[in-house]
Amino acid sequence: MGRGMYSARKLKADRKKFSLREKKHHKGMKDVSIKVDPLRGAPQCRGIVLEKVGIEAKQPNSAIRKAVKVQLVTNGKRITAFCPKDGAIGFIDEHDEVLVERIGGRMGGSMGDIPGVKFKVIAVNNTPLSEMVRGRKEKPIR
Repeated sequence: MGRGMYSARKLKADRKKFSLREKKHHKGMKDVSIKVDPLRGAPQCRGIVLEKVGIEAKQPNSAIRKAVKVQLVTNGKRITAFCPKDGAIGFIDEHDEVLVERIGGRMGGSMGDIPGVKFKVIAVNNTPLSEMVRGRKEKPIR
């Protein structure tokens, strides 16, 4: 840290550099991520299934991950949501109402080898997807 008669330039530069690390700065920056976020900071959101898609996994894996394109009810934004568990895509049809949540990748990004997919389906027509895959519940007809 500069001290003395001619240190104003150094003090000013340091203040500018270290201000980015302050909590106050990051608190203000969090609002930007909420504006960009399709769920607007909410933990979960409802949407209507537009189509089923298969997404190729990143290298070195070679698989087609099953996902769905969803239009959110709250703001009309379209997102891609991953269908977890084996055979889960069979329980989801077009025009079904699904509940989506974040997939839990690091720093809000995509998870594992699924490129660009940040959300997963957890319920179809108000019935948990995991229960349907296990065979405990049947899919309700809307």
